[in-house]
This record gives sequence, structure tokens and C-alpha cells, in this order.
Amino acid sequence: MTPTDVLAIGETMVMVTPTAGGRLDADSSFILRPGGAEANVAALLAQLGHTTAWAGAVGRDPLGDLVVDSLRARGVDVGLVHRDDERPTAVYFKDPTASGTSVYYYRSGSAASAMTAADVAGWAARPVRVTHISGITAAISPPCLELSRHVVFDRPLRPSVVSFDVNHRPRLWNGADAASVLLELARRADIVFVGRDEAAALWGTTDAESVRELLDGPTYLIVKDAAIEAVGFTPTGVHRAPSLPVEVLDAVGAGDAFAAGWLSGFLDGRDEVTRLRLGHYAASRVLMSPADLADLPPADEVVSLLAEGGRYLVADRRSGH
Repeated sequence: MTPTDVLAIGETMVMVTPTAGGRLDADSSFILRPGGAEANVAALLAQLGHTTAWAGAVGRDPLGDLVVDSLRARGVDVGLVHRDDERPTAVYFKDPTASGTSVYYYRSGSAASAMTAADVAGWAARPVRVTHISGITAAISPPCLELSRHVVFDRPLRPSVVSFDVNHRPRLWNGADAASVLLELARRADIVFVGRDEAAALWGTTDAESVRELLDGPTYLIVKDAAIEAVGFTPTGVHRAPSLPVEVLDAVGAGDAFAAGWLSGFLDGRDEVTRLRLGHYAASRVLMSPADLADLPPADEVVSLLAEGGRYLVADRRSGH
């Protein structure tokens, strides 16, 4: 059986967001889209030309249909998704403002919150190159935390590489010790994505180098410093790539896009700086979108465009390429 490039594990909700320029009020129009960190990565990687699958759970309801059908349409294999007859599909609402986007979650008691470590056995028959999971899954419920630890610590999906995005969402932890839980998961993963700011908030680090001192276990550590740069600590050394200047419409989902771009470069065996630049490019497209996803061309085309356009393809950002 040919391995799937990436298996993404986690909760996918239905995102309710106002159309461009709207607010979360009675006078706005809204769009419904699937939204979930891991599924975002799978969907964007599929656009970049990779085979991906999402493992999770949704309710047997119209919102669950929306999630499954939308991800399937984007090229994600949804054959491992569990449809729960008793629990609902989670929902979250975006409220964009000039000072940033507020997000309101309604996910307590959702179908995905009932996932357990035992579910992983049903996914293990499928060979995968990379398993991707995030700290959001660990925060959803105690059973999901055990699932996360099982995937990262016990490696039931071997020989796949484990990719972990710290993705700290303070409101999801409800006072629990996020710092120690996310630290133990990050130290045991093979690939780790973390924002410099979230690492500072969680662990008191001050820069990318101090993050690396703390997280010395991962083979690849990528520290994202918002609009400044991304730093990759790898077996070949330390690599840096400046962020892409972009007009931000909505920052939600940009970190997932960066992970997708970087993982695309990793899967294709591209050099370390190209991986970072692919991450920046994918993130820039989502930053300009009202949804958590944006249309991306195949990775080969992106790399060619980046090379032809110099440091970044600035002129082409709004043209659909």
C-alpha cells in the first residue's frame, strides 16, 4: 500500500464567519466553512500536491456533513472520520474587528471530545509518512489528552514522523497546566512548530535560541516570530527566512498554513530555507482570507514563482496564484 503523505489528527468544527467587512451581528451575512488546525494543514497540503487524510469525529448532523464533504472536496481522505450518533459537531464563531479577530467556541461535549487513545488502533493499518497533531487536541478533553500522549509518546503509527504544532489556546485549558503538558509533548515529537510569543508566554523563553535550549529533543524545531522571521533548527544547522510583508485580513489559520507549507517542503526533500519560504507563502495567503483556508497552487509552481519573483512573489499575491 502506498503511504499517505500526512495523517492529521484532531477536531474539525464548523466555522461561522461574517463575509468581508462584517461583524458578528444581526446585520451581517455569514459563511460556513470547516475549521480545525489539523484539518487545515491536511487541506492545504492536498492543494500543494500531497496525499493527506484526516482522522477525527463529527456528529451525524448537517454540520458534520458540511465538514466531511468540504474536506473531501479539497482532496482530503475522510475515510477515517467517525460519525457520532449522540454527540454534535462543534461550532465556532469569528468576530473580526479593526484591532483583531475574537473567536467564540462551542465545542464542549462535541463528538471529537470523546475520541480516545483506543481510536488510534483503527488508524494504524494505513501507512503514513508524517502524523500531524497539535496542542489543541490535548486541551479538548482528558481522553483527547491521552490520545495525544499515545500518538507522540508510544508511536503507534510508526514508522511515521510525528509533527506537533504547540498551538496554545489558553481558553481551552480552563486553568489546567498547559505549560508542562505542551512541553512534554513538544520535547518528544520529531518536528515542532511554535510561535516565539507563545513559547515566551508558556515557558518564559526570550528568543528562538532559548526555545531551542528548552526543546532540544525534536529533530526539527521551527520557531515563528510573527511578522519578523521564522527560524529552523535542523540537523544541518540553523536557518532563517524573513516573513512576507502582507496586508492582514484575518490571522486565524495562518500558523496552520505555515506548517502545511513547511511540511510540503519536508516531504519533497527541499532545502531548509525553501521549506521556511513555502511556510511563509502559504501563511500569507491565509492572512489575506476571511476563512482559515485559502487557495494554493501546487508546490512546484509556488517554488518556481518564488524563484522567479525574487525573495517573494509580492505582485502575484492577489491574482489567485
